[in-house]
Amino acid sequence: MFTGIIEGLGTIKGLRQTGEGKRLTINADFVLDKTRIGDSIAVNGACVTVVVIDGKRFEVDVSPETLSKTTFDKTSIGERVNLERALCLSDRIDGHLVSGHVDGMGTIKQKKTKGNSIIVSIGMDKSISRYMIQKGSVAVDGISLTINNCGKESFDVSIIPHTGKLTTIGFKKVGDIVNIETDMIGKYVERFVAGRQDDDSGKETKKPALNMQFLAKAGFL
Repeated sequence: MFTGIIEGLGTIKGLRQTGEGKRLTINADFVLDKTRIGDSIAVNGACVTVVVIDGKRFEVDVSPETLSKTTFDKTSIGERVNLERALCLSDRIDGHLVSGHVDGMGTIKQKKTKGNSIIVSIGMDKSISRYMIQKGSVAVDGISLTINNCGKESFDVSIIPHTGKLTTIGFKKVGDIVNIETDMIGKYVERFVAGRQDDDSGKETKKPALNMQFLAKAGFL
């Protein structure tokens, strides 16, 4: 579990195909003290497991599923990435709860300056936007951000100078692809409200939807 508060940047130093997956070698800009093999690190918002570590350099394996959902399939040597190690339960959660399980990708459509901030507009698929709300949280390349406005196929976020300076969002250009993870709470709420539940045979069955009619019938209204 992560918070979306980026610790620092890293650089892709090596790429190697491993069957249908990939092995990435990354150099962190900061000391990875107390990081061990088996620990989780969010790289551009995707949770991956450290399999080799040597000082500031570490290696991770990326599965075919992760490649299909993230920008890792298009990663190149020399690319700069956001890094965040897993949170400790004693830490302050300054961003929001981020699982590191990327929902999909988006494309930067526009960047414009407003006051001391940069407004970034990102386009994405409707299957992702359904879990977004205005003033809700979203992780973009692992960065915890607040949604200013959202539509069916795009959303806007405001980047303050501090965030732009310390993360990759500051030098991303129009047309660049980013990883997106929506707030996990919305996904659970959708499933519960839809009233879906697996029966003992493993088949999904449809239960009555939780709506105003159901509440009235049950005597709650």
